Amino acid sequence: MTTTTSLIQDWQEQLAQATANHTPLQLCGSGSKNFYGPQAQGQVLDLRGNQGVVDYEPSELVMVVKGGTRLSEVEALLAERNQCLAFEPPHFGPDATIAGCIAAGLSGPRRANAGGLKDFVLGVKIIDGLGQHLSFGGQVMKNVAGYDVSRVIAGSFGSLGVIDELSIKVLPIPERTLTLQLALPQDKALDLFNTLGGEPVAISATAWINGQAYIRLSGAPEALIAGKNRIGGDELTESDAAQLWTSIREQQHEWFQRKEAGHLWRLSVPSTTPVMDANADVFVEWGGALRWQFSTASEDEMRAQASKVGGTANVFRANGAVTSAFHPLPAPMLRLQQRLKKAFDPAGILNPGRLYTGVL
Repeated sequence: MTTTTSLIQDWQEQLAQATANHTPLQLCGSGSKNFYGPQAQGQVLDLRGNQGVVDYEPSELVMVVKGGTRLSEVEALLAERNQCLAFEPPHFGPDATIAGCIAAGLSGPRRANAGGLKDFVLGVKIIDGLGQHLSFGGQVMKNVAGYDVSRVIAGSFGSLGVIDELSIKVLPIPERTLTLQLALPQDKALDLFNTLGGEPVAISATAWINGQAYIRLSGAPEALIAGKNRIGGDELTESDAAQLWTSIREQQHEWFQRKEAGHLWRLSVPSTTPVMDANADVFVEWGGALRWQFSTASEDEMRAQASKVGGTANVFRANGAVTSAFHPLPAPMLRLQQRLKKAFDPAGILNPGRLYTGVL
């Protein structure tokens, strides 16, 4: 019996016993995403011991990995074969795990062009609240049939099960990359991002901050030359560009480091949404679809502003008390989430309150 097999069996017994006793459990990896959302309550279950790559065949563009494996180790192994996690996930800590990455559901600068994290999770093995070891999905897209539970697990913050194993689609690292910088006001930058989004330009990331637009191009040399000729602007050095996008992904950019009054809000809106508040200091990503903003406005005010344009507003980093970190769900969706929770965790022992206090 392998160490991981023994560990999984131990977890199955612990979860089954916790359900029988109605003992809440707080699932813990490295804790790198603990700042985001309410904290779960309960007895701590440390998940970091479940590590290792189960299967990786570069020619198949799929990696199967244990949930407790460090995200940095996964990316390093992929880089050795000139491959990557295309959704460019943030770490927010040196010990971040791949399961924590999937459970938080967060994608980085490449998300708007490559797709979100959920698009790359092909299969998952979990232990549910009853202690059952369940397998969903597969290792190739054509084998993913039935209800796509793998996508439900992504972004569930451990509320549906303990992630044992993940099958993840990976992609080749682009042949070349360059970043262009243009001085533009926010409205002109949004117009440009959306215009380019409808053209065959090899864009892999965009950002706007303090009157400067940044556009990253990735692909074949010819595509980059064509893109640069189309867009114009100044080309950043390779080291400056790498530092910029890492600082954005990990929120180490100086814009995020300010000790502002108010919460840091994560506004997800249609990319074509015009400037929402001309007086607000915002950081724009994803071609306009993701907007960061520090604000002392009330939760209701921020969410009304986002809802008005068909978006959502989450408190990403709280500075003071928060009633609800996540945008309230519409009643039909909330009922569906509660039914899923009941199906996977009948006694409600897994990370209770991690999403919505007293509800999920």
